[in-house]
Amino acid sequence: MGSMNTRTLGVALLAATFLTSAAVARTDPAATAHPDKWPAAKSQGLVDPATEAFVDRLMARMTLEEKVGQVIQADIGQIKPEDLKTYPLGSILGGGSSPPLGAPDRSPQKPWVDTARAFREGAAQRAGGTHIPLIFGIDAVHGDNNVVGATLFPHNIALGAARDPALIRRIGQATALETAAAGFDWAFGPTLAAPRDDRWGRTYEGYSEDPEIIRQYAGQMILGIQGVAAQGGLLQKGHVAASAKHFLGDGGTENGHDQGDARVSEDELIRVHAQGYVPAINAGTLTVMASFSSWNGQKMHGNKSLLTDVLKGRMGFDGFVIGDWNGHGQVPGCKPTDCPAALNAGVDMFMAPDSWKALYENTLAEARSGVIPRARLDDAVRRILRVKAKMGLFEAARPYEGREGVIGAPEHRAIAREAVRKSLVLLKNDGVLPIRSSARVLVAGSGADDIGKQAGGWTLSWQGTGNTNADFPGAESIWAGLKSAVEAGGGQATLSVDGAFDRKPDVAVVVFGENPYAEGVGDLKTSLEYQPGAKTDLALLKSLKARGVPVVAVFLSGRPLWVNPEINASDAFVAAWLPGSEGGGIADVLIGDKMGKPRHDFTGKLSFSWPRTAVQFRVNRGDPGYDPQFAYGYGLSYAKPGKVGPLPEVAGVQAIAPNATQYFVGGKTLAPFEFKASPSSSVQIAPVDAGNVQEAGRRITFAGEKLGRLTLVGDKPLDLSGHTYADMALAFEYRLDAAASGPVYLSMGAGKLDVTPPAGTPLGQWATLKIPLKCFGDAGADLGKVVAPFDLSTAGTFQVSIANVKLTAALSGAVCPPKVR
Repeated sequence: MGSMNTRTLGVALLAATFLTSAAVARTDPAATAHPDKWPAAKSQGLVDPATEAFVDRLMARMTLEEKVGQVIQADIGQIKPEDLKTYPLGSILGGGSSPPLGAPDRSPQKPWVDTARAFREGAAQRAGGTHIPLIFGIDAVHGDNNVVGATLFPHNIALGAARDPALIRRIGQATALETAAAGFDWAFGPTLAAPRDDRWGRTYEGYSEDPEIIRQYAGQMILGIQGVAAQGGLLQKGHVAASAKHFLGDGGTENGHDQGDARVSEDELIRVHAQGYVPAINAGTLTVMASFSSWNGQKMHGNKSLLTDVLKGRMGFDGFVIGDWNGHGQVPGCKPTDCPAALNAGVDMFMAPDSWKALYENTLAEARSGVIPRARLDDAVRRILRVKAKMGLFEAARPYEGREGVIGAPEHRAIAREAVRKSLVLLKNDGVLPIRSSARVLVAGSGADDIGKQAGGWTLSWQGTGNTNADFPGAESIWAGLKSAVEAGGGQATLSVDGAFDRKPDVAVVVFGENPYAEGVGDLKTSLEYQPGAKTDLALLKSLKARGVPVVAVFLSGRPLWVNPEINASDAFVAAWLPGSEGGGIADVLIGDKMGKPRHDFTGKLSFSWPRTAVQFRVNRGDPGYDPQFAYGYGLSYAKPGKVGPLPEVAGVQAIAPNATQYFVGGKTLAPFEFKASPSSSVQIAPVDAGNVQEAGRRITFAGEKLGRLTLVGDKPLDLSGHTYADMALAFEYRLDAAASGPVYLSMGAGKLDVTPPAGTPLGQWATLKIPLKCFGDAGADLGKVVAPFDLSTAGTFQVSIANVKLTAALSGAVCPPKVR
């Protein structure tokens, strides 16, 4: 994200900037689409005489200020309901980690409903003018995933393995009902990306590497979420608006880099990445979200040939295009607070979470001056009002909002459990599955009793981190599901995360895998090896095998990973993906009856090819030299078993996990980072207890004899520039042990901030400080070349203890200390 300052350049200069960048885009043939090459489509049910006449009457009464307001969307963490009495904005959103008003970020239904009503009431209190209802958007990407108690469906990568379009429609219907019941009007999904490089941290948001499944699912999910647009009043029927995303090519970026560049031909862009949009548009999707990424060097938010000529022209899309989180600010010549180029290219609504106020003022000035043509603004507003009319937002009735018994409803959980069963893929089974329900079963592994881990990213928080089982009322962990199934058959189930036991079990089920992550943070760089370096989960599998215990591995992941050693150390290996809230679906397939007869068979088939080595980043069906370990479509079953012999254990890459985000955690500096004190005569470091953990922190004492610095330094400069747009923050825990006698600074490169504790700050109390990376960038840091991500300095006396220094999602409570020039 960029500066929050208001515009400093004149309108003429802005016009020149826009025209120059537009001219460059038009003359770049590699990033210019040819509409006649693209498949034709047509929005169904969005345009009709009655709706258009209604919109005509509204627009005839609207002021220019009101029209500009319609194209701006702000985040609930950055706007207050009373702001809408002045600013006639068209939309608000609840970002991945933005809490409802006056409530924790992990909140159940009522605070969300109260928040929606508060913003609608604020907008209704604007004096005079034409009142247009807000549309409230939220990321409901695997259920209504921001709301405590909601049903969480398996992530899309799992659903792709289910090969069941009818199931997809039912998931969409259940998601819509729960989303509407929480007060939202609009779900930012489905993702129609075709991930082609498994290093991408959003791989799990894609149904498949191959457009075949995406084509089958896209329209069904749209119809499930929205219903049939032609019927109108969708919100009153328990539906919400969908958003097909991200247009276009986000799954094809070079090296799987999030928000990167898809360097592919137009033919490949069409054949692989555009296929889901035809059925989505034909099904009546009301919105399409533009991608952060670029196509052959041009940012999608500024690509008129694709957004306007192809999407709205050739593909007949009559809804509106929403930008992504300050994505317009990445267009050359733009910043989050000012970007006529994006609107002129075809973005109809800016997603401007924290930049909305200055963006409104600048966009209004540009509409007045003609930098943004009045016809283009009117087209954007017409599209937005059309969608609001079709949604039924102009009608007062909201029969599902606040309705009890909808969120986490048993019938929705039953659909999710069915989806878990159908998405499991059996990679190996040497006769150990199914497990007799009368057996003595040991359940082990870090993922066994962790609902947050089995749910993955985009779960109650943006990154899916910081969750406990208590945050998921009504949900079931994998352990709980296994225990219930085993005990129902007269067997005995024991949970032992580390695999310890007193009495030898008949079989062990070990649940392990990736910890939650989301965009940007989840990107891998050099290897697809699972747990490179200290392979603790492999050691657990081998330990059980060495004690003569048959081992069933249940692997949780958001992408295919190189797990050949783990597969070799297991008697059965199940790809369980990120199953969501209904862990019992795994027991339905793994645990048979008392005699070991299956209750449900494996039906899942791989929708992503699995790598033969840890450096086989791109292994997609149809590619030249296609040679995966497990091919697209692979999947064993009880009815059709198969033999998997020993797999090669040559990773093809040095077993070192790249680390750009974790610096000092749990009392340890994590490679490649280390503390450096300069000069050592003036700065002393000593272990200290933190968080009730022995020596989990470090006490830093500055003697004040001369300027002292305490830094965390890696082995090479870090590129943290992408984490800025991912809204990341440098976070650490601290305890003031002795007041500072002079200014205290925290730096990241040339970005220097004043973090001097205010007079009267209590001593001896632990607190957390979170500073968005953009604050260091605004202060002058080159975030593409960060040598020391933590650099604390003072020339005075000072004593402070610190713990857990890392990058994290910039949640509520983040602050931006004053810059030091």
